[in-house]
Amino acid sequence: MTLGIVERVERLESFRRPVPTTPPRSESVLRAGLCDVQAVRSWAAAVEARIVSQLQAVTPLPEATIAAAARSSVNTASTTTERSATLNAADGFDAALVDGSILTGHVDELTKAAKKLDAGEQRDELFGRAEALLADAAQSTIGQFRRTLAREVKHIQADDGMERLRRQRRATTLATWTDDDGMWNLRAKFDPLTGLKVSTTIDRTLRALFAERVPDDCPTEPIEKQKHLRALALARLVDDSLDRGHDGAAPSRRRSRVPEFVAVIDVDQPNGCGEATIDWGLDVEIPSRIVAELTEAGAAETRAVVVRNGVIIHAPGEMNLGRSKRQASADQRRALRGLYRGCAVPGCSTHFDRCKIHHIVWWSRGGHTDLDNLIPVCVHHHHKIHDAGWNIELGHERHLVITLPDGTTMMNGPPTRLAG
Repeated sequence: MTLGIVERVERLESFRRPVPTTPPRSESVLRAGLCDVQAVRSWAAAVEARIVSQLQAVTPLPEATIAAAARSSVNTASTTTERSATLNAADGFDAALVDGSILTGHVDELTKAAKKLDAGEQRDELFGRAEALLADAAQSTIGQFRRTLAREVKHIQADDGMERLRRQRRATTLATWTDDDGMWNLRAKFDPLTGLKVSTTIDRTLRALFAERVPDDCPTEPIEKQKHLRALALARLVDDSLDRGHDGAAPSRRRSRVPEFVAVIDVDQPNGCGEATIDWGLDVEIPSRIVAELTEAGAAETRAVVVRNGVIIHAPGEMNLGRSKRQASADQRRALRGLYRGCAVPGCSTHFDRCKIHHIVWWSRGGHTDLDNLIPVCVHHHHKIHDAGWNIELGHERHLVITLPDGTTMMNGPPTRLAG
């Protein structure tokens, strides 16, 4: 630990002592304490990045080690590895983080900016400007530095506009998640042309639906009201599209949009005496009364899956397809949903509906599309299995053993949804 950090920690320790009654600490003293906190955090982040850089040389899955040490998910740990890579690529940023002249947020903004550029020449050009960028970061807030980086990225990408549009189309994404309040969220990013079409269609639908009257529970604050109505307009567009079907014909496919939920009964868990865990395929909770009403009205379909200690006791449909079909069927995916919340790899928090169904004995090596040969894995770990030499074995009651190329093993017991 450098002398400066030792001094800062000693000063911070004084704040843990009882607050003096007279005179109270001044605003300037308290502000200096906050500055010390930020400096110590930056120093710790720089040290963490060094450790991660060394860790990558001794383990094929540094994210797992980071997640275990930080008690976080593998996905969260990937942010730390990305920060380490940026500090290795951008000269001077590591030392500046150590001495507290920049913050972790500055490094993370540089990481995000680099991701907007093509790997190789464009990113090298950005990191080649590290000296000037560092000088800017040292005297800028994180928000100001973000705007500086946006200008740099735009300059590097400068062309006749067509190449930029192609990059923007490649960067088009849509993500969904459930927040702490139980709300299902959707976040999308489109290239300008697609965005114009989507926005125009939503606005047109909004005007058609709510020109005369808005819902009674609509917010009254103007900005929040507009956001609320646009969300309802988007939902109506999706609803109408499913009614018409992909070919735009009459509502002949309405049944295909009826949501299905799986009632999972794990007889070895505390609620295994008949009370089912409801899985909608999304990490959402819907009141049982609404579930009953949807089922009675034919607006939702239920499928029951009964499991015991990692073994399917009952599931509707055919579970063994042999070599007749490569892709897992809807019935098989439903049964696996009854066993797994998400990716089967220990420590991974990717939700089941974001996973691929992997053949333990690969299809290309003669494996069968049978339930005992299938597990859900996320895209990241699917790549590890197929391209990075990971070996997976599925034993009795779905005990999972993963052997890494260096001989390290990871193990998981029988899957249980209630264990999270």
